Amino acid sequence: MPVYRIFRMKENERQRFRTLPHTSGVTMVKPKDFEERGTVEAASPYTAWAQMKDTPEALQVGDLLVAPNDDMRLLKFVGFEEARWIIPDVKAGIEHIPPAAGAGTMLPPPMPLA
Repeated sequence: MPVYRIFRMKENERQRFRTLPHTSGVTMVKPKDFEERGTVEAASPYTAWAQMKDTPEALQVGDLLVAPNDDMRLLKFVGFEEARWIIPDVKAGIEHIPPAAGAGTMLPPPMPLA
């Protein structure tokens, strides 16, 4: 049976998420809005939900289950739907530096001193 990693949505984000209208298709989620909180062994996300529903660790709307093959499922009001991480662009830190003057042109060699 697969072992799913559990990612709990942070509470402030969960409140916002609950008020959003339902959309179908892949939901893009930000890693900063989640905390990894354990695992559950189950045949499917729905089996995991059923196993946990009457426990203090019950899955809540907004929580993610990540399968060993990295398939992600987000718990919504209508059930589990596919999700993917939004990976932020990595900045090199030099984006604010203007390009060098004359970039792309060749300068003549310096004149010898007499």
